[in-house]
Amino acid sequence: MAERPAGDSVKSAVRALEILETVVALARPVTAQELAGLLPIPASSLSYLLNTLVNLDYLERNGRTYAAGPSLARLAPAGMVPELRETVRPMVRAIRDQLQETTSFFVERDFQVEAIASAVGGQALRYAVDEGQRAPLHAMSAGKAILATLDAARLDEFFARAPLERFTAQTIIDETTLRAELDKVRNSGLARGYEEYSVGIAALGKAVWRGGSVLGAFAIAIPVARLTPELEMRAVAALNRAAGMLASGG
Repeated sequence: MAERPAGDSVKSAVRALEILETVVALARPVTAQELAGLLPIPASSLSYLLNTLVNLDYLERNGRTYAAGPSLARLAPAGMVPELRETVRPMVRAIRDQLQETTSFFVERDFQVEAIASAVGGQALRYAVDEGQRAPLHAMSAGKAILATLDAARLDEFFARAPLERFTAQTIIDETTLRAELDKVRNSGLARGYEEYSVGIAALGKAVWRGGSVLGAFAIAIPVARLTPELEMRAVAALNRAAGMLASGG
């Protein structure tokens, strides 16, 4: 049998690690179809890698689903529990790889959003979000997604304490207008931003609930020059898919 070129071997190794990271992050049995939706791996390669990981006991197969196997469990120190950052990081990278647009996961910190995981888009014109970066809730799509989940008392506290600072001509700084915008987010389940924090950048945000509480929100930042209905449709589908998987036990 001919040996594979070194480049192919490295690519296969990276893809195998992405599969393992995703299975561990979801912390539940996952189907090949779900993995295909999250990872940019061709179907033939995905099937080959899953079979290889099963044969090496890094994954266990039960019918159509895959879960962490004994070989993988032995690599982790006893008692280690993945933090939210490590749980969402492979999902963030998967969305970025699918769309080649900057993707992040934000949590709420003192009426701001903080990026705990981020992957920068692969195109020349792109928007960078640094992990640890904070921004105002009202000016970010992820922030509006999170604001829309707050109960009435907490939302009143936000408006009493957090200044609605203007960053661009599009920033919503009127309380009545912002409350109406949050009603739209609740109804649609999706937050949109159009040059509200940075000129030339549009964004989509999706909050994630689990166990009756909000974990945070995924967000995708897209240069306005590249935003098309087709790209927005793909971005919304990717957000819904990732949010659904994380909410179900990721």
